[in-house]
Amino acid sequence: MSAERDQFGRSIEYLRISVTDRCNFRCLYCMPADGLPWLPRADILSYEEIADVVGQLAPLGLRRVRLTGGEPTIRPQLEKLIAMLRAIPVVEDIALSTNGVKFDEYAPRFREAGLDRVNISADSLRPDRIAKISRRNFSFDPVRAASAATAAGLAPVKLNVVVMRGINDDEIADFARLTLDHPWHVRFIELMPVGEMRDLTWEHVVPSDEVLARAAEIAPLHASSGPAGNGPAAYHAFAGAAGTIGVITPMSHTYCASCNRVRLTADGRLRTCLFGDHEVGLREPLRAGQPLAPLFREALASKPREHALLQMQVGGLRALSQVGG
Repeated sequence: MSAERDQFGRSIEYLRISVTDRCNFRCLYCMPADGLPWLPRADILSYEEIADVVGQLAPLGLRRVRLTGGEPTIRPQLEKLIAMLRAIPVVEDIALSTNGVKFDEYAPRFREAGLDRVNISADSLRPDRIAKISRRNFSFDPVRAASAATAAGLAPVKLNVVVMRGINDDEIADFARLTLDHPWHVRFIELMPVGEMRDLTWEHVVPSDEVLARAAEIAPLHASSGPAGNGPAAYHAFAGAAGTIGVITPMSHTYCASCNRVRLTADGRLRTCLFGDHEVGLREPLRAGQPLAPLFREALASKPREHALLQMQVGGLRALSQVGG
């Protein structure tokens, strides 16, 4: 069955699901240092309700889901939700975005429950710098987390690096070299200076062209088709490398024309654009037993052509953590 299309003809087959608004990090680019008021527990969708949403949208062409947060792994027994989603026959792909803390413990059980692949946030390879960026003193090694994911059979494994000038951009080459020997896909993401990020400004943005130029100082890069997935990254690779280098470019080269996704917030709001202000509430209709298909179509009819991030319009977001990026 073909996917539903929005008002601009884009097929929408991908749903990013925020399972919690909470996080054990306070990353510079994602959440204020003092956090945000947490949503009341009663407002958060249960696992059964999330599976119900996906089950109702699947006949409309939904094929791919990604679990995000906040930090999704801090919600207890996440493998139960993964198994529920895996039981929906037409769902082809279940992915997870995580900061990777304790992922060597989680990876086997998530894979057994039906998880296909994982994106791990990895903004530094240096413990002291990880603590500074995350504002938390966790003992965390992104290479160990990625290795655990590979050992568990999750593939592709992607490492997401938000590049910040003067903070971690001197590690671009170190991350790029990981792709020489590991079957991982390192994606450098342009900083999006939105919300209440008092410590970051537009001066911290490192354009993707500069990132690729620095990586190419190691060895020549060639265009690559990259791994299977739903994201907007453009991929490159070193000759003979086991992995690839991707760039995600919301600031310098927008990719809205090919957007195939919508987002479900932890409290059940369907958000049609990361930085848009249009949402459709699903929680109350869901709990009242009303069908969601008409609301989904209503949402797609109002999905904007492109975001207005460059005009600093961010749809009321106080932090990226509210929608899981």
